[in-house]
Amino acid sequence: MKKETSIDWGNLGFGYIKADYNFISYYKDGKWDDGNLREDDKVTISQGSTCLHYGQQCFEGLKAFKHKDGSVGLFRPFENAKRMNNSAKRIMMPEISEDFFVEACKKVVKANGRFVPPYGSGATLYLRPYIIGIGDNIGVSPAKEYIFGIFVMPVGPYFKGGMSPVNFITSDYDRAAPNGTGSVKVGGNYAGSLLPHHEAVEKGYADCIYLDPLTHTKIEEVGAANFFGITKDNKFVTPKSNSILPSITRKSLLYISKEYLGMEVIEREVYIDKLSEFIEAGACGTAAVISPIGAIMHKNNKHVFYSETKVGEVTMKLYNTFIGIQTGDLKAPDGWIVKID
Repeated sequence: MKKETSIDWGNLGFGYIKADYNFISYYKDGKWDDGNLREDDKVTISQGSTCLHYGQQCFEGLKAFKHKDGSVGLFRPFENAKRMNNSAKRIMMPEISEDFFVEACKKVVKANGRFVPPYGSGATLYLRPYIIGIGDNIGVSPAKEYIFGIFVMPVGPYFKGGMSPVNFITSDYDRAAPNGTGSVKVGGNYAGSLLPHHEAVEKGYADCIYLDPLTHTKIEEVGAANFFGITKDNKFVTPKSNSILPSITRKSLLYISKEYLGMEVIEREVYIDKLSEFIEAGACGTAAVISPIGAIMHKNNKHVFYSETKVGEVTMKLYNTFIGIQTGDLKAPDGWIVKID
């Protein structure tokens, strides 16, 4: 393994970079094999694979961080393992042991040690685990064989030059059906979001906001992220719906709001015509952690939260606390950081 890298850590974006190794495990005859690290970043599958025709695939996203003492920690990987298994069950793919998932993550991070950005650079190592249905299939039925893979790449900070608010517009498109696959991380959800995102960007917005598919009156997701709002009486509120993907970042922010900042936290319906109850708002997810929402445009009515140019005080506290935990600068709750041996 090479010991050095010429990567400019300060100018990294969020794009594919081939690392030294990736991890692959195969499911055949009713069981997963032990898996192995490999250098080739190409996957060869049958043209009859169910992942190609029927969308039988799911994926995850998580990060590894270099800490001040030189150690490397994964952020809440067991939560990603649980969520991946929920996705796999929903589309009839075999589950993976949570311990196997986490050990595979640790192996691939350790093998690609030179790609873990240095402490203080603002960059991180992003992991993309996935499961795909493979084999010679053509009927609409679950595959008999599968691949579980993990690849990694260093990524830069989402907001270069500091966090700043962005604006969103509501969409007439539906992200997911009321009892569909909105609560699991499958590729079809994201394919359906490409056109709404494109149209929102063309109109000058960062992304679109999806309303509930049944009534189009309640906020569900902000692009590929979860919504949260800070009320005038200092409560952290986030939407509750069975068609929202349960974000690990959102789950963590709920805990941080309550245990670190002493706020009351509430999961409930958030109506698009009642935005005035919030003095701050944001979108949360793995890539950016928090994207402060400056304003939301809905049916030609623009609602501005804290500011379109400045980040709200509570949002900034949440972000700094979250990042401090991830980077090891603040004490993490038990089990949140899994160190790489």
